[in-house]
Amino acid sequence: MPVLQIALDLMQLNRAVIIAHEAVDGGADWVEVGTPLIKSEGAEAVRTLRREFPGRKIIADTKTMDVGGVEVEIMAKSGADIVTVLGLSEDSTIEEAVMAGRKYGSEVMVDMINVPDKVSRAKEVEKLGVAYICLHMGIDTQMKGEEPPIDILKKIVSTVSIPVAVAGGITAENAGLYAEAGATDIIVGGAIIKTDDIKGAAENVKKAIAGAKIDAGISKKYTEDELFEAFSKVSTCNISDAFHKQGVMIGIVPQSLEHRQRMVGRALTVQTTNGDWAKPVEAIDRVKEGDVLVIDVGGAPVAVWGELATCSAMVMGAHGVVIDGAIRDIDDIRDLKFPSFSRTVAPCAGEPKGYGGIGIEVTVGGQRVRTGDWIIGDESGVIVVPKEVAVEVANRSLDVHERENRTREEIRRGSTLSKVNELSKWEPVQ
Repeated sequence: MPVLQIALDLMQLNRAVIIAHEAVDGGADWVEVGTPLIKSEGAEAVRTLRREFPGRKIIADTKTMDVGGVEVEIMAKSGADIVTVLGLSEDSTIEEAVMAGRKYGSEVMVDMINVPDKVSRAKEVEKLGVAYICLHMGIDTQMKGEEPPIDILKKIVSTVSIPVAVAGGITAENAGLYAEAGATDIIVGGAIIKTDDIKGAAENVKKAIAGAKIDAGISKKYTEDELFEAFSKVSTCNISDAFHKQGVMIGIVPQSLEHRQRMVGRALTVQTTNGDWAKPVEAIDRVKEGDVLVIDVGGAPVAVWGELATCSAMVMGAHGVVIDGAIRDIDDIRDLKFPSFSRTVAPCAGEPKGYGGIGIEVTVGGQRVRTGDWIIGDESGVIVVPKEVAVEVANRSLDVHERENRTREEIRRGSTLSKVNELSKWEPVQ
């Protein structure tokens, strides 16, 4: 049966040790000192994990691209059984790495990340004497919804005689597929290390490798319905962190929202003028199930939306309304539990004059919004995610959410936020 390799892609060594022990208790066979951990803690991370797990293979994921002999020597002397070198490296770099490994007692695994012709390169590096090949889909690529290709894995397995590992986006849901395709080393990082139950997550992956069918949730590629589900699982704060503070509507606040209620939907844009509620009301007739009406009034103070418009929008299946301007009848709208966000609240409404447009690009809360963009709102505010990057932002937001869950669990066990993140250690050097 293929081995399970736990990838410790963390910055903090103390956290990595704790997580590694729980993962090994759950069935992890090999322990990988991830690239971020090596860059953060250096060879000491390898030494420490070697001491902690004397009976396990330790993999130093250096992703070496140059001076292969030197880096393999460092990692081997620190206790690594396997050291990774990039397939994009020069042949001479890989040869030097292999020779240093033979001298100091380590094997070399070639990581095929971003190699254009992976099958041909796999043949080449096997001839150079490497012990393993790793078909690896990088994290940034995973966030776009990609997974390691099964067909390429099968071709490599049938082409080379050395073991083939697979990494990137592996979960309990798909680990069995890669095992069936011939991978002998299943490398899992986030699906285990970001959970609040490390041992349980590792056990699930091991069961999947052994052939059990496990439903681990929605895929990372996402259908329309799955994007609704994905964005419903995360907060606007998670999205802001993942999206580097982009998309946040400034000055647009929740006016009618229950505690923990979230608004998720596709934008249907409207532009109008102060108090002119004609186009907002006309837009309701164009609403599709799950739409959020996004109304640009330029921050004007006379209301363009109220309780009757809300009732009408709810009948059509709208998920909420966002107004860069004023809204009224808030007490009635709260009773209807209809998510409503605006810049201000006012009792006065204007007249239906019909200025503006529907479905055109607007600016709300300082953010450009187009019909079809994703709108997410909660008690912290509203954020817009352009439709072109929705899958990537959803994945990165879920990643933030999952990492916070892990941090929360460590705090519950007696740590503190600053200790978990080792803040003082990572403050800029003066």
